[in-house]
Amino acid sequence: MLEFLKQLTDPQSIIHYGGLALLLFVVFAETGLLIGFFLPGDSLIFISGMFCVSKPELLGVNIFALIFLLSISAIIGNIVGYWFGNKVGPPLFTRKDSIIFKKRYLEVTRDFYNKNGGKTLILGRFLPIIRTFAPILAGVIKIDFKKFMLYNVIGAFAWIGLLASIGYYLGTYVWVQENVEYIVIGLIIITLFPIFSAFRKKKNENNTTVNR
Repeated sequence: MLEFLKQLTDPQSIIHYGGLALLLFVVFAETGLLIGFFLPGDSLIFISGMFCVSKPELLGVNIFALIFLLSISAIIGNIVGYWFGNKVGPPLFTRKDSIIFKKRYLEVTRDFYNKNGGKTLILGRFLPIIRTFAPILAGVIKIDFKKFMLYNVIGAFAWIGLLASIGYYLGTYVWVQENVEYIVIGLIIITLFPIFSAFRKKKNENNTTVNR
């Protein structure tokens, strides 16, 4: 089980062992299931775009089909997340922390949503954790479904299209193919930095409130 979970957090292993089917499921899970926040969405999409050039036999589709299929998975994932939030509602904020669920994830997403409004569903696509909890929060506050779907579709194609296209372009360079691990690490650091900053800010605000 531990080995399987390790494989699920390694973008190259996901593609090598599961191909396109597992790739689509992981993108769906990260954007639609509560447990999906730990999955490597950004780096996985980047590498899949790169493999369309360097190892096309692994996925069996061209870059345009890849972007379309991944975007559909991301859209469906958000719909599931919205449905879950709509059914569960505000009690989700009082739910006790567990190995999978941390209330602070939802609180940080709520702060991001209060700052950016519906655009959170677009901007949040590029931020780990936020992209998992943003559709859930949209369901909790019962944002108009038509408006939700507009942001959902735009965000999915923007997120998938940008990262996959960058991977596709850089995949033509041998240096990138030989050093993909370092690029993935850099991508993870870049995308996680805003989240860690938000967590630290939230923690400082909570400490200030307690001290008062």
